[in-house]
Amino acid sequence: MSIKSKTEASKADHYVLVPLMAQGHMIPMLDIARLLANRGAWVSFITTPVNATRIKPLLDDRKSNNEFINVVELTFPCKEFGLPLGCENVDLITSVDQYKPFFHAAISLFEPLKLYIREATPTVTCIISDYSCFFTAEVGQSLNIPRIIFHGPSCLFIHGTHSIRIHNSFDGVAEFDSIAVPDLPKKIEMNKQQAWGCFSDPGWEDFQAKAAEAEASSFGVVMNTCYELESEIINRYEKLIKKRVWPIGPLCLYGNHTGLKGDRGKKSSVDEAQLLNWLDSKEAKSVLYISFGSLVRTKTSQLIEIGLGLENSKVPFIWVIKEIERTVEFEKWISTERFEEKTKGRGFVITGWAPQVVILSHGSVGGFVTHCGWNSVLEAVSAGVPMLTWPHFADQFFNEKLIVEVIETGVAVGVNKPYFYLLEDEVAVKSEVISKAVLQLMDKGEEGEERRRRAKQYGDKGRKAMDDGGSSWMNLRLFMDFMSPKV
Repeated sequence: MSIKSKTEASKADHYVLVPLMAQGHMIPMLDIARLLANRGAWVSFITTPVNATRIKPLLDDRKSNNEFINVVELTFPCKEFGLPLGCENVDLITSVDQYKPFFHAAISLFEPLKLYIREATPTVTCIISDYSCFFTAEVGQSLNIPRIIFHGPSCLFIHGTHSIRIHNSFDGVAEFDSIAVPDLPKKIEMNKQQAWGCFSDPGWEDFQAKAAEAEASSFGVVMNTCYELESEIINRYEKLIKKRVWPIGPLCLYGNHTGLKGDRGKKSSVDEAQLLNWLDSKEAKSVLYISFGSLVRTKTSQLIEIGLGLENSKVPFIWVIKEIERTVEFEKWISTERFEEKTKGRGFVITGWAPQVVILSHGSVGGFVTHCGWNSVLEAVSAGVPMLTWPHFADQFFNEKLIVEVIETGVAVGVNKPYFYLLEDEVAVKSEVISKAVLQLMDKGEEGEERRRRAKQYGDKGRKAMDDGGSSWMNLRLFMDFMSPKV
């Protein structure tokens, strides 16, 4: 079902989406906006001027009902909260002491958001907000509008951290001693450092309490996952919170139906025709793809170890490096060690933003070195690509457990503690460990073939979930029926 005219739109349900201003949170929320618009709803996507410049080009297509998605720009008060001008996204934060001011600035959007919703046309049916945007709870309550939580991470992470808090599982436990995460269908062990989540550090207790309270007052939860991937965990989480949970993912597959997968997130920094020609020249399942998402900043010393590991592995690779990571020291190493010369023909380096879904979907790609951010995990699972897991922080260690121990489509590189990009001061993984892990992942033997078989199986399941009549397709329909005002 889709809206054909603005007259019909005035009678449609109206969803207001409030994402956390971070690329990994905004991308799936934009997918939700498109899905709702394609099902006949009017959508207001709340953002700020800097973020709007990233979003709007991605909506300039004719492949979906994007004319029914209204990008609403609220002024982000950087100056008032001591932030650099234009620091309107988590990936623009440059020091640890900017995090709390950033979240306080986001909370201050309460009044302008409330004003927009009060005056919006059509009348707002529902607010869907990121778990971190807990200030929207008061907005919804004050205007008598139902509010739904959007959880961007895996259900394993969400349910696991809930269970740990409820059971006080780490009380009296040393920092690096592991415990079995309670109330999971399979035994999974984590230490306190690995289980770190949003607002979990000392000094963030107030934020955590408010986020938990806001979730408790919500009408339910939508999640970027599917029953085919996390059914038992989803069912346990629903019982735990005593609310409706609608898994509607993998949201990354939305682009497969509309031809938008190349533009997921940002405009690509590379000539896609050149990239595809290079991939076409490689054998099936032979290429390793390396990317650590939008937030991770890899220090030069670690980049050099990665480069040496790739060189020694002799495996064809695509390596994504951020512009900010290409330091004078790193460029000197590339030149002195003749890295590009030594890997010529089998190495393809992208500086900036890569069309990740396009790359993972190509038949030549046989492995993905990932930071285990949930969007990246789902993109790999959906493409049927095995992963070499290299978690850094937040939900990523839980996601690694899902990949390596639950669905068994990955190999762990061996990181056992968080490395936060603004604090990282040491090499986490040496080159010899990297090359050994790469060869294990890309192995053509029985173990590697079994891993690839399972990866393909889960990819097929994920696609079926999003297809017409699939579990996530049906859940979106049930969710919209549940939220639609009854006549």
